[in-house]
Amino acid sequence: MGRFDGMKGIVLGVANDHSIAWAIAKEILAEGGAIGFSHLPDRPDDERQRNRRRVSQLTDPEPNAKFLVPMDVSSDEQIAAVIERAREEFGTIDFIVHSIAYAPLEDLKGETTNCSREGFRIAMETSAYSLLAVGRYARKILAPNASVLTLTYFGGEKVVPGYNIMGVCKATLDACVKYMAYDFGPSGVRVNAISAGPLRTLAGRGAGVDEMLGLYERMAPLARNISQEEVGKAGAWLLSRESLGITGEILHVDAGYNIMGSPGRLLELVQKPD
Repeated sequence: MGRFDGMKGIVLGVANDHSIAWAIAKEILAEGGAIGFSHLPDRPDDERQRNRRRVSQLTDPEPNAKFLVPMDVSSDEQIAAVIERAREEFGTIDFIVHSIAYAPLEDLKGETTNCSREGFRIAMETSAYSLLAVGRYARKILAPNASVLTLTYFGGEKVVPGYNIMGVCKATLDACVKYMAYDFGPSGVRVNAISAGPLRTLAGRGAGVDEMLGLYERMAPLARNISQEEVGKAGAWLLSRESLGITGEILHVDAGYNIMGSPGRLLELVQKPD
Protein backbone atom coordinates (compact mmCIF):
# COMPACT_ATOMS: atom_id res chain seq x y z
CA MET A 1 0.00 0.00 0.00
CA GLY A 2 1.32 3.41 -0.98
CA ARG A 3 0.68 6.70 0.77
CA PHE A 4 -1.09 8.03 -2.32
CA ASP A 5 -3.23 4.99 -3.17
CA GLY A 6 -6.60 6.27 -4.35
CA MET A 7 -5.42 9.89 -4.43
CA LYS A 8 -5.30 12.00 -7.57
CA GLY A 9 -4.18 15.48 -8.47
CA ILE A 10 -2.43 17.78 -10.90
CA VAL A 11 1.20 18.82 -11.28
CA LEU A 12 1.67 22.11 -13.09
CA GLY A 13 4.98 23.27 -14.49
CA VAL A 14 7.22 20.27 -15.12
CA ALA A 15 9.84 21.38 -17.67
CA ASN A 16 12.18 18.38 -17.80
CA ASP A 17 13.62 15.58 -15.70
CA HIS A 18 15.55 18.06 -13.55
CA SER A 19 12.40 19.90 -12.43
CA ILE A 20 11.56 19.87 -8.74
CA ALA A 21 7.94 19.31 -9.75
CA TRP A 22 8.98 16.09 -11.46
CA ALA A 23 10.90 14.95 -8.38
CA ILE A 24 7.70 15.41 -6.35
CA ALA A 25 5.57 13.74 -9.02
CA LYS A 26 7.88 10.70 -9.09
CA GLU A 27 7.36 10.18 -5.37
CA ILE A 28 3.59 10.43 -5.74
CA LEU A 29 3.49 8.05 -8.71
CA ALA A 30 5.69 5.55 -6.90
CA GLU A 31 3.30 5.65 -3.95
CA GLY A 32 0.21 4.93 -6.02
CA GLY A 33 -1.09 8.42 -6.86
CA ALA A 34 -2.65 9.39 -10.20
CA ILE A 35 -1.58 12.68 -11.80
CA GLY A 36 -2.58 14.97 -14.62
CA PHE A 37 0.22 17.16 -15.93
CA SER A 38 0.48 20.51 -17.69
CA HIS A 39 3.32 21.76 -19.84
CA LEU A 40 4.35 25.15 -21.22
CA PRO A 41 2.61 25.65 -24.58
CA ASP A 42 4.75 25.27 -27.68
CA ARG A 43 5.06 28.05 -30.23
CA PRO A 44 2.83 27.58 -33.28
CA ASP A 45 5.94 27.39 -35.49
CA ASP A 46 7.56 24.67 -33.37
CA GLU A 47 6.67 21.54 -35.33
CA ARG A 48 8.71 19.38 -32.96
CA GLN A 49 6.63 20.53 -29.95
CA ARG A 50 9.72 20.55 -27.80
CA ASN A 51 8.04 21.61 -24.56
CA ARG A 52 5.47 18.83 -24.78
CA ARG A 53 8.02 16.26 -25.91
CA ARG A 54 10.35 16.90 -22.97
CA VAL A 55 7.54 16.24 -20.50
CA SER A 56 5.86 13.42 -22.42
CA GLN A 57 9.13 11.47 -22.38
CA LEU A 58 8.74 11.41 -18.60
CA THR A 59 5.00 10.85 -18.32
CA ASP A 60 4.33 8.42 -21.17
CA PRO A 61 5.93 5.41 -19.41
CA GLU A 62 3.88 6.08 -16.25
CA PRO A 63 0.48 4.30 -16.21
CA ASN A 64 -0.81 6.66 -13.52
CA ALA A 65 0.08 9.78 -15.53
CA LYS A 66 -3.43 10.31 -16.84
CA PHE A 67 -3.11 13.34 -19.10
CA LEU A 68 -0.69 15.98 -20.37
CA VAL A 69 -2.07 19.29 -21.60
CA PRO A 70 -0.63 22.75 -22.38
CA MET A 71 -1.32 25.64 -20.04
CA ASP A 72 -0.37 29.32 -20.19
CA VAL A 73 -1.12 30.77 -16.75
CA SER A 74 -1.58 34.25 -18.21
CA SER A 75 -4.85 32.93 -19.68
CA ASP A 76 -7.80 32.33 -17.36
CA GLU A 77 -9.39 30.28 -20.14
CA GLN A 78 -6.43 27.89 -20.26
CA ILE A 79 -6.32 27.52 -16.49
CA ALA A 80 -10.05 26.77 -16.46
CA ALA A 81 -9.58 24.23 -19.26
CA VAL A 82 -6.93 22.32 -17.29
CA ILE A 83 -9.15 22.25 -14.20
CA GLU A 84 -12.06 21.05 -16.31
CA ARG A 85 -9.86 18.31 -17.76
CA ALA A 86 -8.98 17.26 -14.21
CA ARG A 87 -12.67 17.23 -13.26
CA GLU A 88 -13.49 15.03 -16.24
CA GLU A 89 -10.67 12.60 -15.42
CA PHE A 90 -10.85 12.51 -11.63
CA GLY A 91 -14.04 14.16 -10.40
CA THR A 92 -12.32 15.69 -7.38
CA ILE A 93 -8.60 16.08 -6.73
CA ASP A 94 -6.52 15.63 -3.60
CA PHE A 95 -3.45 17.71 -4.44
CA ILE A 96 -2.00 20.42 -6.65
CA VAL A 97 1.67 21.12 -7.30
CA HIS A 98 2.25 24.65 -8.62
CA SER A 99 5.78 24.99 -10.06
CA ILE A 100 5.55 28.03 -12.31
CA ALA A 101 7.76 31.12 -12.45
CA TYR A 102 9.07 33.41 -15.16
CA ALA A 103 10.59 36.84 -15.67
CA PRO A 104 11.82 38.35 -18.94
CA LEU A 105 15.58 37.85 -19.07
CA GLU A 106 16.36 41.53 -19.59
CA ASP A 107 14.40 42.38 -16.43
CA LEU A 108 15.79 39.49 -14.39
CA LYS A 109 19.44 40.16 -15.18
CA GLY A 110 19.45 43.88 -14.46
CA GLU A 111 19.17 45.67 -11.13
CA THR A 112 15.80 45.16 -9.48
CA THR A 113 15.23 48.92 -9.53
CA ASN A 114 15.61 48.92 -13.31
CA CYS A 115 12.97 46.28 -13.95
CA SER A 116 10.53 47.61 -16.52
CA ARG A 117 6.88 48.13 -15.70
CA GLU A 118 5.86 45.47 -18.20
CA GLY A 119 8.56 43.07 -17.01
CA PHE A 120 7.35 43.48 -13.44
CA ARG A 121 3.78 42.76 -14.47
CA ILE A 122 4.72 39.64 -16.42
CA ALA A 123 6.99 38.30 -13.68
CA MET A 124 4.48 38.92 -10.90
CA GLU A 125 1.50 37.59 -12.85
CA THR A 126 3.30 34.42 -13.86
CA SER A 127 5.22 33.69 -10.67
CA ALA A 128 2.80 34.74 -7.91
CA TYR A 129 -0.70 35.59 -9.14
CA SER A 130 -0.88 32.29 -11.02
CA LEU A 131 -1.08 30.42 -7.69
CA LEU A 132 -4.19 32.40 -6.74
CA ALA A 133 -5.71 31.92 -10.17
CA VAL A 134 -5.15 28.16 -10.15
CA GLY A 135 -6.55 27.93 -6.64
CA ARG A 136 -9.64 29.93 -7.55
CA TYR A 137 -10.54 27.71 -10.49
CA ALA A 138 -9.57 24.47 -8.73
CA ARG A 139 -11.44 25.21 -5.51
CA LYS A 140 -14.67 23.63 -6.74
CA ILE A 141 -12.99 20.24 -7.33
CA LEU A 142 -10.67 20.11 -4.30
CA ALA A 143 -11.56 17.19 -2.06
CA PRO A 144 -11.74 17.54 1.74
CA ASN A 145 -8.22 17.50 3.20
CA ALA A 146 -6.72 18.37 -0.20
CA SER A 147 -3.27 19.96 -0.27
CA VAL A 148 -1.82 22.69 -2.49
CA LEU A 149 1.94 23.06 -2.77
CA THR A 150 4.02 25.72 -4.50
CA LEU A 151 7.77 26.24 -4.85
CA THR A 152 9.51 29.30 -3.49
CA TYR A 153 13.10 30.32 -2.68
CA PHE A 154 15.09 32.04 0.08
CA GLY A 155 15.57 35.02 -2.26
CA GLY A 156 12.04 36.08 -1.29
CA GLU A 157 13.08 36.38 2.37
CA LYS A 158 16.57 37.84 2.08
CA VAL A 159 18.47 39.59 -0.69
CA VAL A 160 20.21 37.14 -3.00
CA PRO A 161 22.23 39.09 -5.59
CA GLY A 162 21.35 37.93 -9.07
CA TYR A 163 17.87 36.74 -8.08
CA ASN A 164 16.64 40.33 -8.39
CA ILE A 165 13.02 40.78 -9.46
CA MET A 166 12.30 37.08 -8.97
CA GLY A 167 13.01 37.60 -5.27
CA VAL A 168 10.25 40.21 -5.17
CA CYS A 169 7.94 37.72 -6.89
CA LYS A 170 8.80 34.97 -4.42
CA ALA A 171 8.14 37.30 -1.47
CA THR A 172 4.70 37.92 -2.95
CA LEU A 173 4.21 34.20 -3.56
CA ASP A 174 5.04 33.50 0.10
CA ALA A 175 2.34 35.95 1.16
CA CYS A 176 -0.11 34.37 -1.29
CA VAL A 177 0.50 31.00 0.37
CA LYS A 178 -0.44 32.37 3.77
CA TYR A 179 -3.54 34.27 2.68
CA MET A 180 -4.71 31.40 0.48
CA ALA A 181 -4.22 29.01 3.42
CA TYR A 182 -6.53 31.24 5.44
CA ASP A 183 -9.15 31.38 2.68
CA PHE A 184 -9.14 27.63 2.08
CA GLY A 185 -8.79 26.59 5.71
CA PRO A 186 -12.50 26.21 6.61
CA SER A 187 -12.89 23.54 3.91
CA GLY A 188 -9.90 21.59 5.23
CA VAL A 189 -7.68 22.43 2.25
CA ARG A 190 -4.04 23.15 3.12
CA VAL A 191 -1.65 25.45 1.26
CA ASN A 192 2.12 25.28 1.78
CA ALA A 193 5.41 25.98 0.02
CA ILE A 194 8.79 24.30 -0.29
CA SER A 195 11.84 26.58 -0.26
CA ALA A 196 14.59 24.46 -1.80
CA GLY A 197 18.28 25.15 -1.83
CA PRO A 198 20.03 25.59 -5.18
CA LEU A 199 19.57 22.81 -7.71
CA ARG A 200 20.58 22.52 -11.35
CA THR A 201 17.07 23.02 -12.68
CA LEU A 202 16.16 25.11 -15.72
CA ALA A 203 15.22 28.01 -13.43
CA GLY A 204 18.30 27.49 -11.27
CA ARG A 205 20.68 27.79 -14.20
CA GLY A 206 19.06 31.10 -15.10
CA ALA A 207 19.67 32.38 -11.56
CA GLY A 208 23.38 31.50 -11.36
CA VAL A 209 23.04 28.25 -9.42
CA ASP A 210 26.64 27.11 -9.91
CA GLU A 211 27.97 29.97 -7.80
CA MET A 212 25.36 29.28 -5.10
CA LEU A 213 26.20 25.58 -4.82
CA GLY A 214 29.69 26.28 -3.51
CA LEU A 215 28.40 28.86 -1.04
CA TYR A 216 25.71 26.56 0.36
CA GLU A 217 28.14 23.67 0.72
CA ARG A 218 30.43 25.79 2.86
CA MET A 219 27.78 27.64 4.89
CA ALA A 220 24.95 25.16 5.46
CA PRO A 221 24.97 23.28 8.78
CA LEU A 222 24.93 19.93 6.94
CA ALA A 223 27.99 21.08 4.94
CA ARG A 224 26.54 19.87 1.66
CA ASN A 225 23.96 20.63 -0.99
CA ILE A 226 20.58 18.96 -1.33
CA SER A 227 19.27 16.63 -4.02
CA GLN A 228 16.14 16.61 -6.15
CA GLU A 229 15.12 13.41 -4.40
CA GLU A 230 15.22 15.08 -0.98
CA VAL A 231 12.98 17.90 -2.16
CA GLY A 232 10.71 15.39 -3.88
CA LYS A 233 10.21 13.43 -0.67
CA ALA A 234 9.56 16.57 1.38
CA GLY A 235 7.05 17.85 -1.18
CA ALA A 236 5.24 14.52 -1.32
CA TRP A 237 5.01 14.49 2.47
CA LEU A 238 3.35 17.91 2.50
CA LEU A 239 0.85 16.66 -0.08
CA SER A 240 0.11 13.45 1.80
CA ARG A 241 -2.31 12.76 4.65
CA GLU A 242 0.69 12.60 7.00
CA SER A 243 0.81 16.41 7.25
CA LEU A 244 -2.86 17.22 7.83
CA GLY A 245 -2.17 19.73 10.59
CA ILE A 246 0.21 21.89 8.55
CA THR A 247 -0.86 24.87 6.44
CA GLY A 248 0.49 28.29 5.53
CA GLU A 249 4.06 27.08 6.07
CA ILE A 250 7.26 27.51 4.08
CA LEU A 251 9.35 24.39 4.56
CA HIS A 252 13.05 24.97 3.88
CA VAL A 253 14.83 22.03 2.28
CA ASP A 254 18.27 23.60 2.07
CA ALA A 255 20.57 21.64 4.41
CA GLY A 256 19.88 24.32 7.02
CA TYR A 257 21.35 27.26 5.10
CA ASN A 258 18.43 29.55 6.02
CA ILE A 259 19.18 29.43 9.76
CA MET A 260 22.66 30.90 9.43
CA GLY A 261 23.31 34.41 10.71
CA SER A 262 27.00 34.43 9.76
CA PRO A 263 29.16 32.72 7.12
CA GLY A 264 29.83 29.91 9.61
CA ARG A 265 32.49 27.44 8.45
CA LEU A 266 33.12 29.58 5.40
CA LEU A 267 35.16 31.83 7.69
CA GLU A 268 37.64 29.00 8.16
CA LEU A 269 38.53 29.29 4.46
CA VAL A 270 39.23 32.99 4.65
CA GLN A 271 42.94 33.65 5.03
CA LYS A 272 43.54 35.92 7.97
CA PRO A 273 46.11 38.74 7.56
CA ASP A 274 49.52 38.24 9.18
